[in-house]
Amino acid sequence: MKVVGDSEHFKQPFDHDEDYVSRAETKREIAIYQELGKKLVALSKTQIDRLELDELLHDNVFKTKTIKINTEAYRRQLQFIGKLMRYVDIEELQLNMKNMLNQNSNESAKQNVAEKFKDQLLSEGDSAVQALIEKYPDLERQKLRQLVRQSKKELTKKPDEASKSSIELVKYIRNELAE
Repeated sequence: MKVVGDSEHFKQPFDHDEDYVSRAETKREIAIYQELGKKLVALSKTQIDRLELDELLHDNVFKTKTIKINTEAYRRQLQFIGKLMRYVDIEELQLNMKNMLNQNSNESAKQNVAEKFKDQLLSEGDSAVQALIEKYPDLERQKLRQLVRQSKKELTKKPDEASKSSIELVKYIRNELAE
């Protein structure tokens, strides 16, 4: 006599199949693709160009930028981008996005350091030039002093505007410190 709760009676076709993927797992995977698609759409056009996406995905990300947010068309377009993302190496794309965003924050940090040095040079003069050259011997003393002198002269004439020389000074410091 067989018992109703027999294990043979309740077997499912997917119990012994290693390739089986549940619907819930598929939906989780699709949600990951769509979230990554949202992050792609949020990037600027130059950042998207730097990622070197395949042409179809690239064009559709730009197309999504033209659609109004919080509309049904926008939601469907994001779903389509999620579908296209299935054919892209996700880990590589996430790594590239992370590196690019990190690089942008590094660039702004370098800019802030250069601005700080510029302010210090303009306020303290030759003593700050000497201290900066001791810290970074690759800098040219003559060029620094010349740019500082020109910046001070331009700022006395027009204190409200950013002077050409001070912008050039920041660029010079930033480029030399990057090397």
